[in-house]
Amino acid sequence: MSRAPRTLVVRLDSAGDVLLAGPAVRAVAAGSAHTAVLCGPLGETAARLLPGVREVLVHDAPWVGFSPPEVRREAVGELVDRVAAGRFDRALVLASSHQSPLPAALLLKMAGVPWVAADSEHYPGTLLDLRHRRAPARHEAEAALDLAEAAGFRLPPGDDGAPRVLPPPDTGALTGTGPYLVVHPGAAVPARTWSPARAARAVAALSAAGHRVVVTGGPEEKELTATVAGRHARDLGGRTGLPELAGVLARARAVVAGNTGPAHLAAAVGTPVISLFAPVVPAVHWLPHRVPLVRLGRPDAPCAGTRARVCPVPGHPCLDSVSDAEVLKAVASLTAGEARTAGDRPAHPAREAAR
Repeated sequence: MSRAPRTLVVRLDSAGDVLLAGPAVRAVAAGSAHTAVLCGPLGETAARLLPGVREVLVHDAPWVGFSPPEVRREAVGELVDRVAAGRFDRALVLASSHQSPLPAALLLKMAGVPWVAADSEHYPGTLLDLRHRRAPARHEAEAALDLAEAAGFRLPPGDDGAPRVLPPPDTGALTGTGPYLVVHPGAAVPARTWSPARAARAVAALSAAGHRVVVTGGPEEKELTATVAGRHARDLGGRTGLPELAGVLARARAVVAGNTGPAHLAAAVGTPVISLFAPVVPAVHWLPHRVPLVRLGRPDAPCAGTRARVCPVPGHPCLDSVSDAEVLKAVASLTAGEARTAGDRPAHPAREAAR
């Protein structure tokens, strides 16, 4: 192809998945005349935060998500028409290791996209022009970038391949002045974060140790954040959209969160993460990427590898057994060298913009 292609990147999952696709999207954008992202409703705001994205298409796919919609011929037809109208030359379908890219690939071919690439363990027939194989134990962000590179797209010079978002807004009016830690207690999958009572005890312990704490959560988590914050922390539950949350996270000294989108957003703004990682899914694929990190939790808990959404073990031992002392030690390890690491590490655009 003599001209730069119009390229569509498909990632139909939640905000965290879309954020992890960011390095691959930047590689595609560096080699394309126009870069669009096709995502699900939960990933739309994240897609609009990714550098390099010129257009966002949204489709609630019936083969993705915890509560997918019914298959509707009209909705499928509308998607095919929208993709066809984009006159895309190439498409990359990004999917997790347990998912199939082939339903999306079929619709892309129906829309007339002439060249489609994806990682696929299943025989694709004529649905894929590049059938790529994911390397074993590859992080989701790296696997997506591997596919982009196999498709001929490279990151521009100086791009280190870490997750990134556009500079966030100033959120000082929300957080107040002075250094703070963020505790984000919620998650779409309850098994992947602390129980509310355990999170509240951690916030109290952090406050007693002299840390100023900000608790974050979405509009549907206001009751949770109020419980967790109590009288020990500033409660921002329901007060931030994703761009504002990025600003709050970017100004934080460190973030305490489960395996959920805001942990990946913290990584995308360069803020150290204390990852409460339940072993229900593999950490090698899903830990916050390319950011200072301490992982807490019991990787050998009985729930390991179950993909459970609700903890199948009484007492939620993989995460609720994490002690206050472990949390305080993790915070100390990530914040004690702030001045040194700020000088040693390349400046992060989002953190610089937030200060």
